[in-house]
Amino acid sequence: MTRDRDTSRETARDPSKDPWRAPPVIVAQIPDAGLHREIEADSATRRALAEIADLREVLSAKASFDVALKRDGKVHVEGRVRARIGQTCVVTLDPIETEIDEPIDQMFAPPEQIPELADLVEDDPNSEVETADPPEPIVGGQIDLGRLAADALFLGIDPYPRKPGAVFEQPAEASDPADHPFAALKALKPADAVGPGAVKAKKTGED
Repeated sequence: MTRDRDTSRETARDPSKDPWRAPPVIVAQIPDAGLHREIEADSATRRALAEIADLREVLSAKASFDVALKRDGKVHVEGRVRARIGQTCVVTLDPIETEIDEPIDQMFAPPEQIPELADLVEDDPNSEVETADPPEPIVGGQIDLGRLAADALFLGIDPYPRKPGAVFEQPAEASDPADHPFAALKALKPADAVGPGAVKAKKTGED
């Protein structure tokens, strides 16, 4: 018996927003023991990632995942994204290469559970305990590991990369006596002006 395909939640993929393609995880096919997946970005994917993240280049990008099926249909995904990217030093403007090693720890849940779970993990403004992020929805019974890997890679990018040893330096300014804050007042003072003591001494001499 064939089952009707549910297309109510399917949307067209935008390659510019979803550059890292990978075979999706079918939640219904996750074994009790879980599964392990590894993906690697090809040259076209690396170029797309670099363009989206405004990088000079992405030299390599790999991701590994451990996927476990939990109770109530939730899915826990743990893993790492490792990449080597080309950037520009914000100090020297020299090209540099940077390593990324970003962990992944994300829970997924059926869409109908998301509102309730989001309320449970909502931050209490008076609490000092850091709460977990709400789970992501499982769309169409699948989990997109490629999108998860791309998001983690973007999160690991340093927006202000520096070459080792590079530091900002304030431009040196020559000390000019004319720039002294009291120089203007001195210029307005009459050349023959004298203080009260000098005036008294002058009168005494005339006597």
